[in-house]
Amino acid sequence: MQFRTATSSDIAELNALIELSGRVLSVGFYSTEQADAITRHVFGVDTQLIDDQTYFVIEHEGRIVACGGWSKRRTLFGGDQTKSGPDPLLDPATEAARIRAFFVHPSMARRGLGSQLMAACTLAAREEGFRTLELAATMPGEPLYLASGFAVIERFNLDLPGGIRVPLSRMRMAL
Repeated sequence: MQFRTATSSDIAELNALIELSGRVLSVGFYSTEQADAITRHVFGVDTQLIDDQTYFVIEHEGRIVACGGWSKRRTLFGGDQTKSGPDPLLDPATEAARIRAFFVHPSMARRGLGSQLMAACTLAAREEGFRTLELAATMPGEPLYLASGFAVIERFNLDLPGGIRVPLSRMRMAL
């Protein structure tokens, strides 16, 4: 396994991994319609994370099998297609860094890759002066985040086109 910072040349492979992971690992947590809607309308690469060098990948046998990152910017979740307007920097003294876009290839699920990504993100955010982390968790991701020390602070539904509502959890952890 090779851990590294994502680059713009990874975007196509990342989007393919995100789509596969979003659909397959949602089984048992979301309906097919919910998984399709959130994958289509929300999931995807946020190129700002790549530009900021805060998005990581784990490769196995020459292919990306896991990705995830953290952000010092205001956006809580979603790929480029969900953004509108500027994405300002957060103040590490008063605001929480974001944990963003963790996805694992279904064949590599539950092998500790998410935990490796979380450890790297936590360390990097702490080194940048952040004292708190926040994220929006899908139901499939919530167990990883709970095991990492996050607590649910709010449950909400994300309203997507076609009248589809997808439950998410806003979570927080002190560093």
